[in-house]
Amino acid sequence: MSSEIRRHRMGEAGPLPRRFHQARWDESVIFDLSTPGARGLLVPEVEREVADAAGNVLETIPEPLRRASPPALPELSQVHVLRHYLRVSQETLGADLNIDVGQGTCTMKHNPKINEQLARLPEISELHPLQDEDTVQGMLEIFYRFEQILKEISGLDRFTFQPGAGSQAIYTNAAIIRAYHATNGQAEQKDEIITTIFSHPSDAACPKVAGFKVITLYPDENGYPDLEALKAAVSDHTAGLMITNPEDTGIFNPRIAEFVRIVHEAGGLCAYDQANANGILGVTRAGDAGFDLCQFNLHKTFATPHGCGGPAAGATGVTAELARFLPVPVVEFDGERYRLDYDRPETIGKIRQFYGVAPAVLKAYAWVMSLGAEGLRQVAEVAVLNNNYLMHKVLQIRGVSAPYAQGKRRVEQVLLNLLSNAVKFTEKGGVTLRAEGASDNAAGAARPVVRLSVTDTGMGIKVEDLATLFQPFRQIDSGLARNHEGTGLGLAICRRLAELLGGEIRAESEWGKGSVFTCIMPLKEPAKS
Repeated sequence: MSSEIRRHRMGEAGPLPRRFHQARWDESVIFDLSTPGARGLLVPEVEREVADAAGNVLETIPEPLRRASPPALPELSQVHVLRHYLRVSQETLGADLNIDVGQGTCTMKHNPKINEQLARLPEISELHPLQDEDTVQGMLEIFYRFEQILKEISGLDRFTFQPGAGSQAIYTNAAIIRAYHATNGQAEQKDEIITTIFSHPSDAACPKVAGFKVITLYPDENGYPDLEALKAAVSDHTAGLMITNPEDTGIFNPRIAEFVRIVHEAGGLCAYDQANANGILGVTRAGDAGFDLCQFNLHKTFATPHGCGGPAAGATGVTAELARFLPVPVVEFDGERYRLDYDRPETIGKIRQFYGVAPAVLKAYAWVMSLGAEGLRQVAEVAVLNNNYLMHKVLQIRGVSAPYAQGKRRVEQVLLNLLSNAVKFTEKGGVTLRAEGASDNAAGAARPVVRLSVTDTGMGIKVEDLATLFQPFRQIDSGLARNHEGTGLGLAICRRLAELLGGEIRAESEWGKGSVFTCIMPLKEPAKS
């Protein structure tokens, strides 16, 4: 690195963002660059023998379908087309070009290029939605298989990939809620949807478009949606709850099951907006919390490009009771053949044309299959670690503060990972959890702490493995039928997260008898250095 670059790249606190100047071209839209008569390709004249054999092809096209004049396409040479799109591409800033300053959305992540190559294979890129079902069995199988995966991830029973975006999937939820109450003869009475101010705006906009009145809840002093406000808002008019969790504050609502219960008691349905699901994959499920509907953004949570970076795709999931309202068609499998089922009398109809954005579903399916169940859980753990690390760094900047959940310790991921690890090593025996307040002298001075201990009576860990237990991508012999367990990445993340919050994780084990993992967290914020 040259001294000039180093001077601009390195600060007292570490590397600085690269100096960057966005390219700017005075480039018009391609239609304005058109020159009459210019050509990028000269099509040769049709040979007489070919013309005689083919006859007048236009006569086979019905008169109402024939153009009265040629389409007004831009006329440019090849070199002008190339220059135009290269200039436009230089004005596009994306994740592949710039990693120092991202767009600041839950979308910006690595989208594996091998999945992009899959989507560009002729077998996918040349598919047409009007092809006969027998010629697209492979793609229908991908749709069907990915539905089974999302059912497991969400805890719900059926999915549709017809929505072309997250907001369209949320609208699908609203339309299903409306259809459900209409079927029960309560369409006029059940006319209110409850959402929260820090849920995605579409959770208010979509039900409004669907004809509902919208009630918005504000947070309590801790930043959680106000439970008392919800109790005051529900009534005989409550059609449903549409809520994001974690909300856009990044705070997971620990009382979400209570929210669902209250709305259900009022006769409403509950829809889980999971656009922020990156941090909870494999940790919590919509179905387990009692939700009736949910929605994923494949272009956010499942690593397919977003919007202008590529076609978006929304996935709407429902319980078995609501499956009859899903938009048509849905993919069915009879054990031998996949088919598109349009015969669903209570369907809400079509949300958009055809079935869904096939390349986006393929890329999401490939991403999940490459990770597996444990890999998806690691996605959540890494997301939580990154978020907490960045929050910790940002809060050290003078004048910056976080308005909600001040002083709250976000140790759920640590505890859940330690419990999961204990279960893996315990084929026979039991796992116990103990939490207690204590005083810790490890730092040389007594400090109040909370001590979380996870004890298992499993096989334990060999002495030689304890030294590398918290190193990522190191497999440990469990001595069980599964032989090797995990990659160590989850434990490494947990230890780093605990240290970041001013705590630590200790491990003790005796081979053949079991292990004890102890997470010690201070009850006060660590002093800033």
